[in-house]
Amino acid sequence: MKIAIGSDHGGFLLKERTRKLVEQMGHQVHDAGCYSTDSVDYPVQGRKVAELVASGAYERGILICGTGIGMSMVANRTPGIRATLCHELFTARMSREHNDSNILCMGERVIGPGIAEEVVRIWLSTSFAGGRHRRRLDMLEEIKCST
Repeated sequence: MKIAIGSDHGGFLLKERTRKLVEQMGHQVHDAGCYSTDSVDYPVQGRKVAELVASGAYERGILICGTGIGMSMVANRTPGIRATLCHELFTARMSREHNDSNILCMGERVIGPGIAEEVVRIWLSTSFAGGRHRRRLDMLEEIKCST
């Protein structure tokens, strides 16, 4: 799978760890930045990853900032993106199984590295269940388009 990943300075260390994990899992990774702990504005990297996923160039994305909140807000402004903020295993699985999440957001200052790795593993390996959940996602897209 092709995965785009990005962070701001508050999520840089977890992004680096996550990037290595995703590569070890056999996925192709595009690092959209940032590339150090120097202060940057999270909307820049959030938008880059969201646009890469929305365009179809990448199947999924992972965004990390201090809390994950800012990144999820930025990503969800892009049509076709279903970014979910996950800091534990159940929501990581449900975000894929029921919501077909295409961007995972996490907060480096909120989640420990061990749990973050498990969240990523579950999120990448869980398939969308479809069925009644597809109907609900279609409704969500209609709502986004009418505003």
